[in-house]
Amino acid sequence: MTDMALDQDRAAGSLYRKVAADLREAITSGSFGEAGRLPAEGALAEQYGVSRGTVRQALAMLRADGLVTSRRGTRRVVLGTARVQSFSELLSFTHWARSMGEEPGGRLESLIRRPADAAEREHLRLEPGTEVYVTLRLRTLSGIPVMVERTVYPPRVGEVVAELPADVVSHTEPLREHGILFTDADHTIDVVAANADDARLLGCRRGSPLLREKRRTTDPTGTPVEWSQDRYLPGTVAFSIHNSLASSALSRHARESD
Repeated sequence: MTDMALDQDRAAGSLYRKVAADLREAITSGSFGEAGRLPAEGALAEQYGVSRGTVRQALAMLRADGLVTSRRGTRRVVLGTARVQSFSELLSFTHWARSMGEEPGGRLESLIRRPADAAEREHLRLEPGTEVYVTLRLRTLSGIPVMVERTVYPPRVGEVVAELPADVVSHTEPLREHGILFTDADHTIDVVAANADDARLLGCRRGSPLLREKRRTTDPTGTPVEWSQDRYLPGTVAFSIHNSLASSALSRHARESD
C-alpha cells in the first residue's frame, strides 16, 4: 500500500471516530431525549460533510457501545445516555466513574501479604516463594455498591499500596506518583457465583451470578503490575464490545435502572 493510500485510510478512520464522538456527546447530554430518533443517515452526512459510509461506521460504533439501536427500515433510536469507557483507553474505575458524572468510592476490606500461588506467579511472572500483596476492596458509584475488587500486586507495587489509607478512592493515581504506570491490560469476561464476601459486601444472595472481569495489567516495559478479578453486581454495569478489521475495543458503561 502506498503512503498516500495509508494517509487516506487514516483520515477516513479519524473522520468516522470524530463523528461518533460528536454524536456520543450529544446523546449523553440528552440532546435527542430518551428513546428519541437520530437524524437520517443522509442528513447526518450533510451535517458533517462526510459520506454515508462514514456515517454508518460512526453509528456502528454507537450501536456497539449500547447507545443506539435500529431495525431495518427505521432510523436509529437512542437507548440511553450512559457514558462509555473504552478499555482501549485503559481508564481506571475512578476515572471511568467520574467521566460519566458518578462519584467513585473505595473501601479496603483486607490486605494480606503471603507467598504467591502458582497462578499468581504465572500471571505476574514471579519466582517461586515470592510474596505478593492481596487486597479485597468494595467499589461504589455515588455511594451504591457495584463491584468487589480482588487484586494481587507484586512486591514493589504492593509495598506502596500497603501504605495507602483504607478509604483512598484510587490506587492508580498514587501509584503513578511513585512512577508505577498502568499502560496495557488483557481482559477476560465471565460469570461466577457470589461467595460469602461478595454477598456481604454487595448485598446479594450467596450463589447469585456476578459478572467477572479478570485483568492483568503491565507497565511500559511489559512488566506485570497487577492481577485483578473484579466482580460486578448485575444491573449496575454492562460491557460492550466493538470489533473491526482495523482494531478491537472493549468498553463498559453504567446500566440504567428499570
